[in-house]
Parts: sequence; structure tokens; C-alpha cells
Amino acid sequence: MVRMAEIPEPSRVHIAALPCHDYETKPWVKGPPIKERRVAIISTAGLQRRDDRPYAFDANDYRIIPGSTSPGDIVMSHISSNFDRSGFQQDYNIAFPLDRLREMAADGEIASVAEYHYSFMGSTHPDDMEPTARHLAGLLKSDNVDAVVLIPV
Repeated sequence: MVRMAEIPEPSRVHIAALPCHDYETKPWVKGPPIKERRVAIISTAGLQRRDDRPYAFDANDYRIIPGSTSPGDIVMSHISSNFDRSGFQQDYNIAFPLDRLREMAADGEIASVAEYHYSFMGSTHPDDMEPTARHLAGLLKSDNVDAVVLIPV
């Protein structure tokens, strides 16, 4: 992870000035022990399957990535001169740790891995993503997912 001091000054100033949202509700709930949970991945790395449509600028939608998708068919659409994709190119688990979840399920650390995982384009303002995130929460619930690994990239 890059440190603020390593980011070029114009970007550093911009990032430091971004507001930190405060939410009125506390949606976190206590769930079953981790060994009993079905886990999905939600990433903000702008991931998609190779044959998916690319994200639009300031996109508030997501892409569905089935667990059966080959690692070579998962691409990162996030493009910026300030964004280093080399780690993802070497090991997709950096932004999409599906292999690690499968290992955890095989070792009995979690109950199961969800069939579907999701990725947003992380540069979108959180307020613009809320309606889509609420819709996605319903999909996760219908897949009996009771825990997600949030991968902010």
C-alpha cells in the first residue's frame, strides 16, 4: 500500500481534503461464528470478466464475477497514472482473494465460499453507490451470504 508521503503532491492534497462520511445508522449486526459463514468478495478495484462491458467514468454499478471464472479472464478496468496494477497482474488475489477464501473453506475456517462475487469502480462517490449497494445486499442475502470480504483498492 502506498503511503501518503509517496503520492505526488497534487493528488495527496486532493485526497487529504476529501470528506470522511459519517452515517447516522450502524448497520453492522452480530452474526454466526466465522466457521459457520458463507463468504463473498466485494472489491472496488474495477474488476470485471474479460467479456463484460467496461465501466463508464464515475460508474455506480458493479460487475458480477462468478466463482468459476478463470483468473486469466478477470481484468482490472481501473486506469489512472496514479494507480499501480502490477501487483494484481502478478497475483489476482491482491484485489480478489478467491484462492485464499477457498483455502479457508477447505481448512474449515469458514463454512463456504459464495458462488458470485462483485466489484465496483472505487473512484465513484459513496453517496452515488448507495442505491446500487442496497440492491447488491439483497442479492447477497438471497445467496445466503452472511459475511463479505471488502477489498478497497
